[in-house]
Amino acid sequence: MTSHITSRGGEPVLIRRAVARDAQRLTRLVRSSRAYEGPYAAMVAGYRVGPDYIETHEVHAAVGADDRVLGFYALLLAPPELDLMFVADDAQGLGIGRRLVDHMTGRARAAGLDRVRVVAHPPAEGFYRSVGARRTGTAPARPPAVLWDRPELEFPIGV
Repeated sequence: MTSHITSRGGEPVLIRRAVARDAQRLTRLVRSSRAYEGPYAAMVAGYRVGPDYIETHEVHAAVGADDRVLGFYALLLAPPELDLMFVADDAQGLGIGRRLVDHMTGRARAAGLDRVRVVAHPPAEGFYRSVGARRTGTAPARPPAVLWDRPELEFPIGV
């Protein structure tokens, strides 16, 4: 399923299924995210979005007219969870994240899901709540990989 949209900045954006050859670009987007600077840097320092992950899960990328990856998400179907969602730093504020969430909820609905869980990066909680997620709890820290508690939220999906 592909979706043609226009960002708030007027740029044409295509949301398409990611393919194995996108792996390096998605990995670069994760590792370079300003949201993971400072104390959060260790969490993504060695992170890799591999071709096998892309082929196994519902991974969709938002790409601009120049084929630049502006953002992506990964939806796990069993159990239903938004595992990854990133928007390029210079594409934030253009509506890309909101469009990716709309696309993700559409894919979840098509898969027959009634909700999608997300364990959020703490600074991203406000964004997720602004696009319809509800806080359901707190996921405790899991040292050494994750040193802080994270908000747990849920997107209700109308089936």
